[in-house]
Amino acid sequence: MTKAAPDTAAIEACMLRLVAERGPEKSICPSEVARDLAGPASEQWGPLMQPVRQVAVRLASAGRIVILRKGKPADPLDFKGVYRLSLPRLD
Repeated sequence: MTKAAPDTAAIEACMLRLVAERGPEKSICPSEVARDLAGPASEQWGPLMQPVRQVAVRLASAGRIVILRKGKPADPLDFKGVYRLSLPRLD
């Protein structure tokens, strides 16, 4: 029996929990969200990378998280490549 893929709400909750645990001075890799939800094997978490990205874009557009490219905030609607996620900084 295969495990059902997590829904958007589960991805969002996991993402917000992980960035909160790390704090605003540090970031997480989006694969940490996928691994937390699906397990350590790439065939389990790999398919979640696109849904994780979609949730990240939505949360970043709403100002709840920041998408980072090369350590700097990126436009959530226009970024490519490797990225990380963090809480918005308060300073």
